[in-house]
Amino acid sequence: MSKTLEKTQLSSGQIKVAATGFLSLFSLVGIMFYGLPFFYDFWVQDFGWTRTTVTSGMAVGKVTVGFLGFLAGWFIDRFGPRRLMLAGILMGGIALIGLGSMTGAIWQLYTFYIFSSLGYICGGPLPNQVLTSRWFDKSRGKAMGIAYLGIGVGGMLVPQIARKLNVEFGWHTALVMLGILMILIAFPMAWFVKENPEGSVVKEKKEEPKVPLSVILKSRPFYLLLIGSMCSIGAVSATSQNLKLFFSLDLKYTQEHAANIISLVLLSSIFGRLLMGWLADRMSKKYVMMLISVIIACAIPLLYFPSTPGVIYLFAFLFGVGLGGDYMIIPLMAAELFGLRIMGRVMGLILTFDGLAEAFAPMMVGKLRDTSGSYANGFASLIIFSVISIIAIALLPGKSTKKE
Repeated sequence: MSKTLEKTQLSSGQIKVAATGFLSLFSLVGIMFYGLPFFYDFWVQDFGWTRTTVTSGMAVGKVTVGFLGFLAGWFIDRFGPRRLMLAGILMGGIALIGLGSMTGAIWQLYTFYIFSSLGYICGGPLPNQVLTSRWFDKSRGKAMGIAYLGIGVGGMLVPQIARKLNVEFGWHTALVMLGILMILIAFPMAWFVKENPEGSVVKEKKEEPKVPLSVILKSRPFYLLLIGSMCSIGAVSATSQNLKLFFSLDLKYTQEHAANIISLVLLSSIFGRLLMGWLADRMSKKYVMMLISVIIACAIPLLYFPSTPGVIYLFAFLFGVGLGGDYMIIPLMAAELFGLRIMGRVMGLILTFDGLAEAFAPMMVGKLRDTSGSYANGFASLIIFSVISIIAIALLPGKSTKKE
């Protein structure tokens, strides 16, 4: 009877962890990360900013607080992810409220993007990846996929919500309302979730000896994973952050048309997360990660042919599938290569460098568009990033999850 009760309690805890991951990623990534680019063209038109300027906010935020990625990982390994998540959710909400109050001064953009980056580091993927990995073992890929559905659902809904709020109240009020909504959605569940299953610390110490971080930093797989993840994250981030600008200002799509395509991208990402999570539980995560980068490398060239009937929708589907699996597979690969004992620190380092790629790649593409008058060179650079990612991942050691 005690064993049955223990299983029931553990199952309940796992549901709460998955729900916490879903809601926090829905807010801090789905609404904040994928929602903000929906407003970029408004900033260009209302404030006279260039594409380089509107995409530089995230770069300034990531660089300013980038070193905190490792400190956040250390904090999680020592004290657990919950308290950091709560602080991150609040900072993310403050960031959107502040951005909605901008009057056109560049310092406002940079100040509130710093809050956005702090919220992302403290309450976004990193603590959720560790929390999920602590509670799930053999079905970790499926659990991570379910939690990461929050990104797809949030990213899919926010263009439609933002468009309607903008029509009713203007983009300033729309952003303020989204910031308040973020806190209301994510904070309560993170407050009540437990950081570890009962007895997990003792079990972990017996089954998995402590590995010094210095050993990981001397290993070839760490740097291959770092390069592969940086290039793939840079490619998907630069594409998604420039899509609304490309659709609205270059292709002259209506706000409704642009919102619908972006929603299709994030809808497809839900399928991508489920598919890649399912595959990650059944085959080597190395090959799943390679497949994701191949899909991204095949999707981006379709943006050169937006006038061909149906091509832009094919792009939205393929890119969404790759986008859905990209962020999710990296912690799974890291856990398989290096184990859970130092996962917080390993992912803190990887996410710090991934964050730099995530920040500077969109700005680089925006700069190429401002100087050349076309996105052609920018898209070409992202295709190259994807190819480099495929090569780096191919050189990683592979391991079948069936052995776990």
